[in-house]
Amino acid sequence: MIVAAGRGHRAGGGLPKQYRDLDGEPVLSRTLRAFHQHPRIDTIMVVIHPDDQDLFNAANQEFSASCCYGGETRSQSVRNGLLALNAERPDHVLVHDAARPFVSCVLIERLCNALDHGVAAVPGLPMTDAMFSRDGDHIAAGIDRDTLVRVQTPQAFHFECLMTAFDGADAGISYPDEASLARSDGMAVQIVDGDPANIKLTFAEDFQMPASHEQMITVSGTGYDVHRLGPGDGVWLCGVNIPCPFELIGHSDADVGLHALVDALLGAIGAGDIGQHFPPSDPQWKGAASSAFVDHAVALARDAGALPVHADITLICEKPKIGPHRDVMKARIADMLGLRPGSVNIKATTTEGLGFAGRSEGIAAHAIVTVKRYE
Repeated sequence: MIVAAGRGHRAGGGLPKQYRDLDGEPVLSRTLRAFHQHPRIDTIMVVIHPDDQDLFNAANQEFSASCCYGGETRSQSVRNGLLALNAERPDHVLVHDAARPFVSCVLIERLCNALDHGVAAVPGLPMTDAMFSRDGDHIAAGIDRDTLVRVQTPQAFHFECLMTAFDGADAGISYPDEASLARSDGMAVQIVDGDPANIKLTFAEDFQMPASHEQMITVSGTGYDVHRLGPGDGVWLCGVNIPCPFELIGHSDADVGLHALVDALLGAIGAGDIGQHFPPSDPQWKGAASSAFVDHAVALARDAGALPVHADITLICEKPKIGPHRDVMKARIADMLGLRPGSVNIKATTTEGLGFAGRSEGIAAHAIVTVKRYE
């Protein structure tokens, strides 16, 4: 849930800050993209002001996120968002400020992981300056900064727990954030490492700062693999078993399409090749499903702060026929990479009878994977 119902006029520019231009696009568009591209996010709900429908529509063109209208306070807006999500009954919900467009995939992943063993989590940063209470224009008592934490968003919760906390809250109290509400309800809120780059745009001068932050860049990696054909009862290609009177020969299931895909993904993040991670000399990989190799490469990409955004695979063979299985292959790879099927392409070609592929001695595959990561 992205909270975007505020007016944010302190940032200037004549528009609520979530719709102001940031490096050529609305702030909200950049925030939406961070969650839209993350494979563990299934649904995005944006809570907006009723007067901003047209601005939201323009910022949302690329993402097709849902929206609902907020209330007079942040607490009312978040509650409205929860009610709008209630029909889907999600397991978990992350609540994020629209004006924090620099949220990273690594931080989102960290919070999702925290919900695997807790009911609530927030990103926190340590206080590095000396801390005092104030008495007018003078400092007063010193405060132990080790007991303080700067809390950011997204704030992550089990959906039912947060919904219950709102149901039991005093309607007259407006909480500054959901962690405050959770604590008042007796919920244990875990602190995970925050991200100093995950700033909240608040004042006009904040819009001059993005150039000093890490920028999202697009990187591609390529992969190529070959496996011999022998007698059998079917081949695995791009995660799909195709019944036929032959099989691909290899230490694992020899899925040449997925092996090329793994090498492409590893190439995009500078992490070597499939043989380094899954050596054929290691008996644990004998007969293994190649989907496990893809899962490993995707996890490495996430750890590196990279998210796959597109995959293109070319299969080179005389047999079997790829066309009847193309859509299933696309869906399977999209699921592995956390993409929509439209972001995966499968092509097939022959070599006009030339070479090992033309003689049906083997199958080859080329792959290219595009990822987005912070520079």
